[in-house]
Amino acid sequence: MRLRLLLALIACFAGSLAYRPVVILHGILSGADSMDFLEREIEELHRGTIVYNCDKFSGWYSLENAWRQVEQIRDYLSDVGKQHPEGINVLGYSQGGLLARAAIQSLPDHNVKTFISLSSPQAGQYGTSFLHLIFPDLAAKTAFELFYSTVGQHTSVGGYWNDPHKQSLYMKYSEFLPLINNEKQTSNSTSFKMGMVRLSKLVMIGGPNDDVITPWQSSHFGYYDEDQEVIPFNKRKIFTDDSIGIRTLQEAGKLLIIIKPHVHHLGWHTNRAVIHQVILPYLD
Repeated sequence: MRLRLLLALIACFAGSLAYRPVVILHGILSGADSMDFLEREIEELHRGTIVYNCDKFSGWYSLENAWRQVEQIRDYLSDVGKQHPEGINVLGYSQGGLLARAAIQSLPDHNVKTFISLSSPQAGQYGTSFLHLIFPDLAAKTAFELFYSTVGQHTSVGGYWNDPHKQSLYMKYSEFLPLINNEKQTSNSTSFKMGMVRLSKLVMIGGPNDDVITPWQSSHFGYYDEDQEVIPFNKRKIFTDDSIGIRTLQEAGKLLIIIKPHVHHLGWHTNRAVIHQVILPYLD
């Protein structure tokens, strides 16, 4: 009996060591405390997991310039990664998922194994419902006047606002999304792709009832054409040209696209059932 109990304890302890540390990044106009429930669920179900709930750029500071945020998140991930040379997992929610992805791309020698993008505008954002969370009086069709300007590019949202009707302005003025998606070629384009290809697993999560990320397919790199018809990610140039390595990841079996209906944007990280179904299975 004692031997059996000892073996069970050893197995339990060994299992607790199997889970990699997890870095969590919060969304816009919130902070680390908004991710507390998710942190507790990970710690409860994956005993022994070390969770780093990043508290950078909380509240209104989350509207700061995207690159300024990415620089600090990049350094944060680098520091955590050095503490855990065996590798780490990263989960970014909403805007946090986009910034986390850019930070990973900015670290071509990172040791991030799994990156989970949780309802994040990876192909950009164009929708009034999202805007009204931050700018109540701003309409989507005229938002380009603000975002495609020097002042607008000082905001994080301006960096990934992708107006399908103003693509020439988007390419001319946007200083963030076209760069990390390699729509604009820069001296960093090769390393941005290397950072993505280095992942062991890329998990993209979103759903049709999100009601904030617009179009919701942006969470999977799908996006509007000029007629506001959604083009699936695998029909867009970012995939067909393998601009940032998404096709490479898919061909290697490292890309997971998860579509989960009946989940509102605020439920992805606060609904226990959703967390258990679409997040925990991919944190190993």
